Amino acid sequence: MRLKSDLVQQQQLQKKPFVSYVLLISHVINRVFEWLQLLHMSVFSQSFSPCGRFLAAGNNYGEIAVFSLSAALSPDATAANQKPVLTFTAHEGPVFSLLSTDVHLLSAGNGEISAWSWNELTKKCLCVCRSSLEIPEINSMIINPRDNSLVVGGGDNNIHIMDLEHGVFKNVLQGHSDYIHCVSVRDREAEILSGGEDGAVRMWDSRSSQCVHCIEVYKYESCARPQFGKWISCLTTDSDWMLCGGGPSLSLWHLRSLSPTSIFPLSGCQRQAAFYQDKILAVGEGAFVSHCLLGGEVKAQIPCTPQSLNTLQLNTNSTEHRVLTVGGSSDHIDVFTNLSYRAFSLSF
Repeated sequence: MRLKSDLVQQQQLQKKPFVSYVLLISHVINRVFEWLQLLHMSVFSQSFSPCGRFLAAGNNYGEIAVFSLSAALSPDATAANQKPVLTFTAHEGPVFSLLSTDVHLLSAGNGEISAWSWNELTKKCLCVCRSSLEIPEINSMIINPRDNSLVVGGGDNNIHIMDLEHGVFKNVLQGHSDYIHCVSVRDREAEILSGGEDGAVRMWDSRSSQCVHCIEVYKYESCARPQFGKWISCLTTDSDWMLCGGGPSLSLWHLRSLSPTSIFPLSGCQRQAAFYQDKILAVGEGAFVSHCLLGGEVKAQIPCTPQSLNTLQLNTNSTEHRVLTVGGSSDHIDVFTNLSYRAFSLSF
C-alpha cells in the first residue's frame, strides 16, 4: 500500500509544474486579450447623472462605465479615482447613445433601448427595463420636454417617438432616404430636427408629425466638401440657430431664414458640436477640441488624448463639478476643468 501511495504522490508532483505552466499561459493570454481590448476601444457616448456627480460612458464593446466626478475632482484624488466605480455590459453591440432623465440613464444599441436607475447605479446595483425596436442601430436620442417624449433616430431611416410615461412608441416620422445620425429639438417651436446619411437636415412639426422644411446642406457651395461626402453627423440647436456638419463643413444656420451665416474652416469631419456661452465647441477627426467664434473664426484647438473624437459633453447639472469631457478612439476620456487645457483623463 505504501509503494502505491508513493507512486501516486510522485505522479501528482510531476503534474504540478504542468498545471502551473497551463495557468501561467492562461493568465498571459487573458492579459494580452485585455490589452488588445483597451487598444481597440472607442468611446461612443456619454451622459452626466441628474445630480452632476457621476459620468456614464459607453464603448464599442457594449460596456457602460460609471465614474465618480466628485472623487476624481477631489484635491486628494489618486489614479484609482480616475477608474470606474462600476462597469457592466449593457448591450451585445456598441453603446451608440446615452441620455439621462431625472431618474434614469437611457442607453441605446442595436435595436434596443435600456433604462437603468441612476439611484441603483450609484449604489453599484443594476436594475434595467428594456424596449426593443426592429431597426439595425440607434444612433441618437433626445428628450422633447414639450410632451415628455423620447426622440430616437437610427438605421431604418425613420425617427421614432416614445411616450416616456408609458414606455411605448407612439409615432414614426418618415422622410429620410438613408439612416439617421443625429436628432435635436426646438421645444419652443415644437420642432424636431434630424440629420442623416442622405445629407439632409429635416425639420418636423412635432404636433402634426409632418416635415416642414428640408435643408440639403451639401448643395450649398459654401458648405459642400464632395471629398468627404454629404452625410450629416452632428446637429444641435439654440433658439433660432442651428449647428450642423459631417461631410459638409460645420456651419451655423439661422433657422428663420434657413440660410448659413458662418462656415467653420475645420479639417476633417465633425461628429459633435455644442453652443457654449459666446462660442462653439466641436470634436471629430483629429486629436483636439476646436473652439470657434460665432462669426466663423477658429479661436483655438486644444490637444486631447484620443487621436479621433466621437463625443463631447458639458456638465451643466452641477456647478461644483462643471467640466467638459470628450471621448473617442481610446479607452481614455479627457476631462477639462478649464476649457483651455486637459486637466486629467478617466479610463475604462
